[in-house]
Amino acid sequence: MPDHPGLTADSLRKLLTANGVDVVGDLDITLIAGGRSNLTFEVRDDEHHWVARRPPMGGLTPSAHDMEREWAVTSALTGTDVPVAPTVAIDRSGDYIGAPCTVVEFVDGLVIRSTDELDAAWTDEQVTANFEALVQTLAKLHAVDFTAVGLSDFGKPEGFAARQVKLWSRQWGLVKTRDLPDVDALVEKLSARVPAQARSTIVHGDYRIDNTIIDRDDPAKVLAVVDWEMSALGDPLTDVALMCVYHEPVFASVMGFRAAWTSERYPSGDEMARAYAAASGADLGDWDFYMGLANLKLGVIAEGITHRALLGGSSGAEGAERAAEGTAAFIANGLRWVS
Repeated sequence: MPDHPGLTADSLRKLLTANGVDVVGDLDITLIAGGRSNLTFEVRDDEHHWVARRPPMGGLTPSAHDMEREWAVTSALTGTDVPVAPTVAIDRSGDYIGAPCTVVEFVDGLVIRSTDELDAAWTDEQVTANFEALVQTLAKLHAVDFTAVGLSDFGKPEGFAARQVKLWSRQWGLVKTRDLPDVDALVEKLSARVPAQARSTIVHGDYRIDNTIIDRDDPAKVLAVVDWEMSALGDPLTDVALMCVYHEPVFASVMGFRAAWTSERYPSGDEMARAYAAASGADLGDWDFYMGLANLKLGVIAEGITHRALLGGSSGAEGAERAAEGTAAFIANGLRWVS
């Protein structure tokens, strides 16, 4: 396949060799369709099968698309109850690729992105089994002792929720394509009711079905959790609320198609939250706050996708320039939760 401007065969070969990987024959690199964040490539040589990831080509914002973050957490989670793709190579500074880049082993399974794919793949009973497995996997992630797996320096979990409010407020200032006063109103309300943090865990930051790889023959078996670019040490309820907000139909406007996680065949957001509480044994705390914060985060992310598209950094993702059409709805939903 021809080189992609974000990842050439020559640069990737040098990176793999520098990380002690013996490349056999020519490298074949294919940009994997789908996704609004890091660029993801399927890579083969004559013997190996990998996945490489690097940030988008333009329109980046601070703290997003953090390849070192992905590498650290997936390396640490190897061997735990949380399934991840084994790590292979990293270009921390972009010396080889021109941008930070990670390479992991290819996990052969099913990635369900759209409702059409979901409907074609599974019966209602299988969808239910898949949901239960996904919730159990998230609960297992939050149960990992991050100190025991070497992630005590991964971040500062204390005050995580308050920092998230400030982070997404700052991000809005960087990516907004128009003025939207309700964003400031939502930030103000969230800032005034930040709850005390009951638990500190590893958080994924982007958890939903299409950020997992599922066994082709068993929808109840999660082979790998992927896309860790927004992972951190922090409040696990931010993960749970985001998972629930992803279920809202407006998320389709962000993805540019009917995302699988928005399907009515999955439980409602409220049912998702209750299922997590049952699986983890954890209290949901000030749930209204967490839902308000999740809507703020998704609203800003949607705006950022359009921002990158307008700068030519969307990698050709269909409909990226229209993703911000969902921003106002997310912000309005957030205000309803905290008002």
